[in-house]
Amino acid sequence: MVGTLDWRPANERRDLLADPVAAAIGGLPEAEAAEIDPDLADTAAFCERYGVPLDVSANCVVVAAKRGGEVSYAACMILATGRADVNGVVRKHLGARKVSFAPMADATSLTGMEYGGITPVGLPEGWPVLVDEAVATAPRVVIGSGLRKSKLLLPGKALAGLAAAEVLALAQSSAQ
Repeated sequence: MVGTLDWRPANERRDLLADPVAAAIGGLPEAEAAEIDPDLADTAAFCERYGVPLDVSANCVVVAAKRGGEVSYAACMILATGRADVNGVVRKHLGARKVSFAPMADATSLTGMEYGGITPVGLPEGWPVLVDEAVATAPRVVIGSGLRKSKLLLPGKALAGLAAAEVLALAQSSAQ
């Protein structure tokens, strides 16, 4: 198992999932869920308290891409040990003039998920899910569940296999 958490099949613990995640989790039978202290949902505190290595934890960042007065949204999945190259790789891939982190109110209202628990599972239709290569090839990663009170554990290939997923080299080089 990963860390000190009590992992159970996510399909059996829908009480630990935000509604859009619960609706989508059936397509991921290998996903497991575990309850956590919601005050420890942020990555560093979570990893320290529950003994999960940072390189097994993946963050979901919602970005707003702007071009010609239009705004579109996408999710970026990156290991907690890295940072997504939002202004380079993500902006170019989305064909946007400008990309920024989506405001918290927009991210939560559009996804139906809690801030600090947003996950690519169950995102609105049409949102690209940009998965960093390191996440896609990880044997297992811990991600949000849509709620701050729990986490999901699943193979990186399951994230790469999501219908809207695109695997890219998203990590910003340390030289930048």
